[in-house]
Formats: sequence, structure tokens, C-alpha cells
Amino acid sequence: MASTEGFSDFFYASPDGLQLHARVYGEANSEHWPVVCLPGLTRNCRDFHELALHLSRRAEGSRKIVAFDYRGRGQSVYDPDIGHYNIGVEAGDILAGLAALSIEAAAFIGTSRGGLIIHVLGTMRPAVLKAVVLNDIGPVVEASGLAYIRSYLEQTPKPKTHAEAIGAQCGAHGSDFPALTEADWERMVSALYRETDEGLVPDFDPKLVDTLAGLDLTQPLADLWPQFEALAAIPLLAIRGANSKLLSAETLEQMRKHPCVETITVEGQGHAPFLETGGLPGAIAAFLDRAEQRIGSS
Repeated sequence: MASTEGFSDFFYASPDGLQLHARVYGEANSEHWPVVCLPGLTRNCRDFHELALHLSRRAEGSRKIVAFDYRGRGQSVYDPDIGHYNIGVEAGDILAGLAALSIEAAAFIGTSRGGLIIHVLGTMRPAVLKAVVLNDIGPVVEASGLAYIRSYLEQTPKPKTHAEAIGAQCGAHGSDFPALTEADWERMVSALYRETDEGLVPDFDPKLVDTLAGLDLTQPLADLWPQFEALAAIPLLAIRGANSKLLSAETLEQMRKHPCVETITVEGQGHAPFLETGGLPGAIAAFLDRAEQRIGSS
């Protein structure tokens, strides 16, 4: 591992031999459940940096945090077969990473696609899940919201400077995120883009966009209610952006039937809420503490 401020870079091999990457925070924090952070479709481990620092450095209840880059994102190698960019393969990659780190079980935080991967993990290996935080994702994905994301990705702006990138992101998403500050947008841009000789480029394989091309988004998407119901015994925190296009308020209400669920609606944010804002780090930390105490005392 190469040491960096606040975290170490960890590289491991996927089941089919690709070099994949994760960040590890708080490596010595072993008294409490570790936390695994899974990002959205085109996002990477940097989205969780501020939250990971908070959870790994708390005076009480500090935790080891592992934030993953899926194949084709961040510092993980691009896959020459875009058919492997699917949540089943990516779930297998996460399990391989946990095995390489000797982590048998953890609390999981999943934003968007990361939450879908958690649903799959609950079917593949339910014992790996100690607690779950779903960030603006649930068993029903609104087709209209995914169409919006696909349309945006197909027209991804090509800014040359950070200022241009911030302007582009604010222009595209600002109406859904009036609560965000300039500093919030700047962090988001730093996480999303990487610098090249030609300027800034989104830090993911451009072919990821092609994986959405064949979806018929004029029809409702298949739901994951059976997989969600399989999580019934696991403490669950469901977070929704009040302006979300992907997770509806109606679906969140149905998710309340989960016997161990807590919910948070984040005002002034859409898909997906920035987990380092709006008091969310403290709320997530408190949820994890409650879940660990409840299971530990049962």
C-alpha cells in the first residue's frame, strides 16, 4: 500500500485478473465494524473522502473504511469487454477485494449503483452485510430518472479548467441541488474529473455510457423487491434527496416496511445527496453505532 494523507491505496486482482483499486482509511481501527463504501455508476472512491475521514477519525467509535473503485473507474483498470460492466461482476469484484483485505463482514454504504450492488451481495453472500446505508437508491429505480442520467452522460461536457467544470455541473444539476455551496461543487468536480494534457476528463471508461444504450427506458424497470426483502434482518438506513429523480418518495415510503429501517430525506438535494453535507456524517455514524450496539446486545 502507498501511504497518502488520511488513507492508503490498495490494489488487488479481480477474479478475471484485472488490477482494481480501493482506498483504505483508519487501517488500525479494528474494534468496530469496518465500513465498505460503494460509489455510483461513473463515480469513484473519492466521493467518500470526507465521510471516510469523519468515520475513521472519530474520538469514539472510529472505524476502518474501504472505498472501492469499480473496474473502469478511478484507479482501477478499464475492462476491454464492456459486458463486464454489470452489477453482478462488480459485486464479485467487491468480494474479491474484501477477501484480499481479510474482511469477512462489514457495514456497507452504497450510493446509487453501489446500493444495487448491495442488493446483489445480499443474495450472493448475506453474511457479509452487518448494516446497510442506501444513498438515494432502492428496489425501484425510476426509468425517467435513469433516462435523465443517460442523456446527461451522452452529452458529458469537456471542460478545460476546474472553473469550467464547476460551471458545467452547476448548470446541469444546480436546480436539483440548491442547498450546495461553491465548496461542495468544487469537491464534487475534484472527485469526478482527472487532469490530462488535454484538460479535465471524467475519471471513468467512456464506454460505460454504452452499457445504458440498450435499455428501454419508456417502460418501468424490473424491481428488486425480493432482494430488498432478503435484507429484512439487517439494520438499514435509507437516504433520499428530496429532489431525486431516481428514488421516488413513494418507493421510500414502501421501504419503511423493512423491520429495521431508518430514513432520512435531505432537503435541497437531488440524486444523489452528498454524504459529507447536511449533517449526514454524524447521522450515518450514529446509525452505525446503534446498529452495532443492537446486534451486539442481541
